Amino acid sequence: MNQYSLDKFSKDLHQLDISLTEQQYKQFIQYYELLVEWNEKMNLTAITEYDDVMKKHFTDSLSLVRAYDIRKSVSVIDVGTGAGFPGLVLKIAFPHLNITLLDSLQKRICFLDTVIEKLGITEVQTIHGRAEEYAKPGKLRESFDLCVSRAVANLATLSEYCLPFVKKNGIFISYKSEKISQELAHANKAISVLGGRLTGQIEFNLPNSDIYRNLVIIQKEQNTPNKYPRKAGLPNKEPL
Repeated sequence: MNQYSLDKFSKDLHQLDISLTEQQYKQFIQYYELLVEWNEKMNLTAITEYDDVMKKHFTDSLSLVRAYDIRKSVSVIDVGTGAGFPGLVLKIAFPHLNITLLDSLQKRICFLDTVIEKLGITEVQTIHGRAEEYAKPGKLRESFDLCVSRAVANLATLSEYCLPFVKKNGIFISYKSEKISQELAHANKAISVLGGRLTGQIEFNLPNSDIYRNLVIIQKEQNTPNKYPRKAGLPNKEPL
């Protein structure tokens, strides 16, 4: 751990009003090392430099605190988690969270299982599967207080994947890296059909940088009609 400076990361977290223990810092270093190691065998991320990962993956994932009181005890699902961003990062920083990580690629789930085991993390579930399958009635439908996603997809498509997982009065937060006024306009119908309502956007730069970020906040006001999400591929090909 001595080879890595934590100064920049800790300053970023200070701006987010997040305090970590020495053990949590060690877990983030270990997470980084495993990410780089596994990235040589499979494509987990194009970002591999230490400072870049700490800023653009870890700090970025934790910026959720700008939009949601993550300190309360809630159940969270991360849809399309990839290498664990933001879900596993949130779990390390806020161990009280009950986190489910969902991804459609088995190799990524194997990576996450390895990280979870080596870091000694508990109360986190990994699932290999598609959102269209697991959001059906009788599975994980409307089971979570909060759904988060950093997946790259338009907001109408993401809403169809994510809102079915959210309990009534729960929240879906989409991480975006650009201004999306036109995308939002196109997504409003889908959000409404799926039982949600756009309640805000939190626009900011990541701490100590000029990297723009946008957290889009959608509240679940009504149960999602049972016909959504549609069968695999349709939400992406034909957004609502």
